[in-house]
Amino acid sequence: MSQKEEPIVKSKLHPLNKHRGQYNFKELIESYPELKLFVQLNKYNVESIDFAYPEAVKALNKALLMHFYNIQFWDIPKNYLCPPIPGRADYIHNIAELLGSLNNEEIPTSKHIKCLDTGVGANCIYPLIGNHEYQWSFVGSDIDPIAIKSAKQIVDSNADIKNSIELRLQKKVNNIFKDIIKEDEKFDVTICNPPFHSSLEEANAGTTRKLKNLNPKPAPKPSKPVLNFGGTGNELWCIGGEGKFINDMILESKLYSSSCLWFTTLVSKESNLKNIYKKLKIVQATTVKTLHMGQGNKKSRIVVWTFHTEEQQKEWVNKRWLK
Repeated sequence: MSQKEEPIVKSKLHPLNKHRGQYNFKELIESYPELKLFVQLNKYNVESIDFAYPEAVKALNKALLMHFYNIQFWDIPKNYLCPPIPGRADYIHNIAELLGSLNNEEIPTSKHIKCLDTGVGANCIYPLIGNHEYQWSFVGSDIDPIAIKSAKQIVDSNADIKNSIELRLQKKVNNIFKDIIKEDEKFDVTICNPPFHSSLEEANAGTTRKLKNLNPKPAPKPSKPVLNFGGTGNELWCIGGEGKFINDMILESKLYSSSCLWFTTLVSKESNLKNIYKKLKIVQATTVKTLHMGQGNKKSRIVVWTFHTEEQQKEWVNKRWLK
């Protein structure tokens, strides 16, 4: 491929992902005219935005949500995470395929499918995409009151999703499922994008590397890295990082083994997989799978596990999905 050519199809994304092709900025601008301010020709002589610029990323997200997901209002507080929508959509589609594998390869599209998004964030992206694409209902939890308030504003401002997405504040920072999953409440799947880094310094270093990759030209160093996708402390890092967070999640999932069919989490660091598999064996998960994803040069994966036997999985589907 020559330097002036850009791939037309992002083949690493899930086949059901609406963002596999190049962005049609003419259509996106029609949906959200403010995006026009940030569109320019890139090195391939193709219309794009400067992904190193936070306001451009936010404008693109608004346009994508309006154009593809019928979201009429979406906003986030300053400095909060502005997630890349194609990657978030890929998680949802991979989970949909996982559920479909229990339903004669037919993805269940119904409000009866109930999902828990652990760490929903101020952006509420996973519930927005999952509800639009598959009509699933969601509970989104977070330890940050500002994030919950922002997510609730998004939900309340979009009439079509108002009755399908519920937000719950996790009041105890060390809990994940406890105090969120109610007694006798059932979830078909939990999803999570855990904090990646183990410290603020590590998060800032990661941001510096990302910005350098986006814009290799030398520039004056700011006193603090500008997060092009934003992110507050608890969104980007926690003590022990991704590995510790997922370890805690696995241990707690055992306590709610009968409350949920599938537990799932994004795993960004491949080096964490060995310990994750070891911990899942210790808690006696009956089935463990790894779903691989890719976007551009970045590789990631979703680890999924259940405590239900195959027979119990069939019983779950017959009782909850076939209504």
